[in-house]
Amino acid sequence: MEDRAELDSILPYLPILIGSSRCLLWPSKVVEALEAMSKGPDHSQVNSGQVLSIAISDMRASLSLRDPLAPFSPQGYSLFFDELLTAADSTKWFAEVIPPLANLLLRLPSLLDFHYQNMQAYGYGLRILGPQQPGMVLLSQELIGALLACSLFCLFPVSNRGVKHLPTINFDQLFASLYESYSEKQENKVRCIVHYFQRICSQMPTGFVSFQRKLLSLEYPPSQSSASYPNADFWTKSTLPLCPFQVYSSGLIEDHPTGALEVDFANKYLGGGALHRGCVQEEIRFMISPELIAGMLFLPSMADNEAIEIVGAERFSDYTGYASSFRFTGDYVDKRSVDFLGRRKTRIVAIDALCSPRMNQYKLKYLLRQYKRLFQDNGLSAGQLHQDNKHDGDISRNEVLLNEAPSTSNETNEGGSRMEVVRKSDEKGGQFMDPKNCIGIATGNWGCGAFGGDPELKTIIQWLAASQALRPFISYYTFGLDALQSLAQVSQWILLHKWNVGDLWNMLIEYSSQKSRGETNLGFFAWLLPSLPHCEAAEPAN
Repeated sequence: MEDRAELDSILPYLPILIGSSRCLLWPSKVVEALEAMSKGPDHSQVNSGQVLSIAISDMRASLSLRDPLAPFSPQGYSLFFDELLTAADSTKWFAEVIPPLANLLLRLPSLLDFHYQNMQAYGYGLRILGPQQPGMVLLSQELIGALLACSLFCLFPVSNRGVKHLPTINFDQLFASLYESYSEKQENKVRCIVHYFQRICSQMPTGFVSFQRKLLSLEYPPSQSSASYPNADFWTKSTLPLCPFQVYSSGLIEDHPTGALEVDFANKYLGGGALHRGCVQEEIRFMISPELIAGMLFLPSMADNEAIEIVGAERFSDYTGYASSFRFTGDYVDKRSVDFLGRRKTRIVAIDALCSPRMNQYKLKYLLRQYKRLFQDNGLSAGQLHQDNKHDGDISRNEVLLNEAPSTSNETNEGGSRMEVVRKSDEKGGQFMDPKNCIGIATGNWGCGAFGGDPELKTIIQWLAASQALRPFISYYTFGLDALQSLAQVSQWILLHKWNVGDLWNMLIEYSSQKSRGETNLGFFAWLLPSLPHCEAAEPAN
């Protein structure tokens, strides 16, 4: 491993060491513990949650991890595996899941060695993707499984994570919360995670997942090689047509029937409260597709001009409910096809919204800030910002097809011409999964729940940003929100009158100006179309 820059950046946050021969390895006592567990509970005596928590503490001691685990985490492991699981399921877990997980952890050093050998030439190796550092990490699902096994066993060092603004990564808080303040939603979050491990120990998936930190230049106008967010005058003069707008009063973003870019209503820390007590849109998405959690290892918090795009995460669990009513309902077989890199054609973009914006959300400064976040969401190129419809920054579909070689092995997927296509596309600022930006947006009430945003305002902002990005459609899931009952009627009226981006923007600015001055208490929809029922908007606190 001649060039260790990528490894050196992540090594302080991994539980493994570099030996005298420059090879990655576990400490000998950890190897002994894992080898014992790999032989089954009769050999290791790890046959209950209580004993598992003791084994975890012993391995942490062998790794010299001095930061204490969350209070009550041992009790949480014991509660789940010894009481909440049936005796049969618990026995099966310790006999059929813990041994292969131990074997997977034993292979982590060799999986990482293989990963860096294949990624080194392209710059997509595992590393800290720090603030204002655009880049991508491409991981095999097997490597992700090993990393998440480290999370389950709480083996990641955490002492320096706060300094780097990195989110939680070990699962101790998840289990501690289960015991400290039991709730059915927390139990069912853990059931999703446990089901994921059961699945990969039964049959290891062979695909890949990419994690990309995306950056929007703070300068305007942008340089030829970077994207930037435009000013208010740009929006006022935009003549691009509004894209089709589809409204779904029921259903879920992740169940959208056709390919679309799924919006993750994110916290600035990727995953939000997924490994704590959180259980709303972002956290649920991370529970049913736990491979998303891997990004929390190496992606620090997002700045205002950043977004995180994750491509290829497989869904493993089905569920019902939301927040306190969330329930794991069983296995989910993800049938989405894969792209030429072996990633499932699932694209998720994490963007955080204004938190408790109140009346500020109607001010021009904050409207532009929200458009900036959504521009990053939609993956705009500098050419699109200048209304150049030629997509010169994108890699052509023919180039992808010409460079794509058939593969029947994992090794081919991670090397050769395919990676070269990705590298070329990345240098050009292109969208290497969907070269012509041809997929739409599946979204919903972004920043409207705990963050307190105006749902009518947020809806229009997302529509404008997607249209300017030349997306072919928006599929908007209202989740039955009363404030958006007239959304379909309003969007159809706007499209019928053939408004463009500038037209709608100017109306939104006029409304926001009146709202800021206290001249109207109406919501935007009733203000725009007086024939609608005159519902006063919920007044944000000053």
